[in-house]
Amino acid sequence: MSPRPRKKRCCEGVCPSSAFKPVGISLYSLRQIILFRDELEVLKLCDLEGLFQEQAGERMGVSRGTVQRLLASARRKTADALVSGAALVFAKEEPEASP
Repeated sequence: MSPRPRKKRCCEGVCPSSAFKPVGISLYSLRQIILFRDELEVLKLCDLEGLFQEQAGERMGVSRGTVQRLLASARRKTADALVSGAALVFAKEEPEASP
């Protein structure tokens, strides 16, 4: 039994750079935390623009539950990077799940 096909997520704009890291330290000497584009988008919609999760889900074309899961993951990764001094590396899409 294979998983349900992944729904297309609408993400506006582009990532400003390929990574966000502490100044003066080489990217390759830091622990890298990957933040996917849909996680960055939901973080922008909910925390920067102040939308409710339901509104963010409508804008992205996904359910509120998916927004809630993405938001929790994005906040956890961002907090980890800020507290531990790791680099946030922006990726376009999540890798396909392997069978």
